[in-house]
Amino acid sequence: MPFWTQPGSRDASLPFCNSPPSSVMALISLEDLEGLDDEQLDDDITDNPEPMDEEEGDRLLSHWQAVASAHQVSVPAEMTGPIQEMTRNSTQREPLPFTTISCHEKMGEVLFEERVYPAGHWACVTRGEKLYEQSISMGFMKLMRFICKENSAGRFLGMTVPVISNVHMLDDGNSFEKDVETAFYLPAEFQNNPPQSSDSDVTIVYREPIRVFARTFFGTTNEETVSHQIHLLWEILGLRGDLHSDRYIVAAYENPGVPRRRNEIWFIRRDL
Repeated sequence: MPFWTQPGSRDASLPFCNSPPSSVMALISLEDLEGLDDEQLDDDITDNPEPMDEEEGDRLLSHWQAVASAHQVSVPAEMTGPIQEMTRNSTQREPLPFTTISCHEKMGEVLFEERVYPAGHWACVTRGEKLYEQSISMGFMKLMRFICKENSAGRFLGMTVPVISNVHMLDDGNSFEKDVETAFYLPAEFQNNPPQSSDSDVTIVYREPIRVFARTFFGTTNEETVSHQIHLLWEILGLRGDLHSDRYIVAAYENPGVPRRRNEIWFIRRDL
């Protein structure tokens, strides 16, 4: 993992202000490829730039299928190619740039950070599956295919982290709308001339800068855990009208094999 915190480099339960972004998204994720040792796969799968043989490809696909099945998600055989491509190019990742405005602590613990993320082009997919985690997994598989040559540039695009999910709340303020958008910020190389996807479900959207309150949490990312984190941050912040209360962003960083994988909940400021 070239630019984010390595496991064991510090106590993962202690977030620090101005720390660099970590890895990528939960469930079916790029970081699953970093955890292949847990599945006793050969180290040279990710180190060898040459095309994988059929056995190696099958083992990679089986690993992803095992991760996905726990969340009632099916990984089809046609994902073998994108999975292999992601594995061969696993070091081509860029952190999503941001500026830290302020860091709020209590007794040495970071409660939340205030940040500004720049304007730029994002690749986005919206899915409306039965479960939140199914929607983000299905959306990310489509993004993978876009990244892995199913684009107008005809090449592997590289990846930025984290991958985010945009969540909208129902009128009750407690439940999620069915449709969830999953997105990643295009690498710097493609920001001025974004490639287009061959899949009409993947759209390239230019977004203005956003200012967010970001709070780290650890563990799984499903509707229950994300809702809990939303309520926790509101308790910390108290009532205030400068934040959206009907939509939030979940930024996911680490693979599901990590016992305390890092995620963030982002509250969005109404203006910069």
